[in-house]
Amino acid sequence: MKVNILLSTYNGEQFLAEQIQSIQEQTVQDWKLLIRDDGSSDKTQDIISAFVAQDNRIHWVNQEDTRNLGVIKSFHNLVQQEEADVYFFSDQDDIWLPNKLELSLLEAQKYPSDMPLMVYMDLMVVNQELQVLSESMIRSQSGHANTELVQELTENTVTGGVAMINHALAQLWTQTEDILMHDWYLALLATSFGKLVYVDQPGELYRQHDNNVLGARTWSKRFKKWLRPNLLFSMYWELITNSQKQAAFLLDMPLSADKRELVSAFVTIMDQPLLERWRILRQYGLRKNKAFHTLVFTTLIISKFAYRRTQ
Repeated sequence: MKVNILLSTYNGEQFLAEQIQSIQEQTVQDWKLLIRDDGSSDKTQDIISAFVAQDNRIHWVNQEDTRNLGVIKSFHNLVQQEEADVYFFSDQDDIWLPNKLELSLLEAQKYPSDMPLMVYMDLMVVNQELQVLSESMIRSQSGHANTELVQELTENTVTGGVAMINHALAQLWTQTEDILMHDWYLALLATSFGKLVYVDQPGELYRQHDNNVLGARTWSKRFKKWLRPNLLFSMYWELITNSQKQAAFLLDMPLSADKRELVSAFVTIMDQPLLERWRILRQYGLRKNKAFHTLVFTTLIISKFAYRRTQ
């Protein structure tokens, strides 16, 4: 089985070497690491060059053209570099646990190769010094891991750094504009056309630090939002409307009748009168993973409190 690991870097000099070393220390050693640098201005490119020179499994794919594409387009570019049976996504500042590749590959072998498949794992949340903040990011933040389309429409529990997709799923990824994140969109594709599988073990140490692009929701982050309720409601609505926009791309694809009905109901729910919005929420079970967030989500959808229509 050909295994490509995809790593997009951007000013990651502080932790990049540790991450690459953790990939080198995997129990599975037959892999190729493709690195695309997204326009770093620190010593990231020097670190990449050093690893390329000492390990022929590591390849810097854009040494001559390091334009800044942004994280989504950068990873999409990496997927397109060359065909593999499976593709693993890697962030630049975490540490993979030694059996991460092995466990995901064992799970992938249970499914036919022509079925679009995403396999993902839990994460152990740590601080900058690798002290454990949470043994399970899934349990602490989401309560449970999503594996169904109706769940992923409204909330993503897949983190790219612990995710693997097969080639059948990679071929479906043609959209890079107006998606919230590549891991969320790929999870939508997997639940729409194939299988989204969760392995209930941590695959990495998920490092929290000041420069995270996206990080775990900590109590300090939540408290700051609660102090500014107008900002909190604005963020809720932004997430709802952007997740609708992201899901709408599925309607241009050959969905089954029942999934098309579900996606359409979610995408158009704010165009419906009050009682119809209530009926849609109940009929399809649209909700968040945790009770409090479901309460906020449901209340906002029904009341349209602070809702502003966007194009």
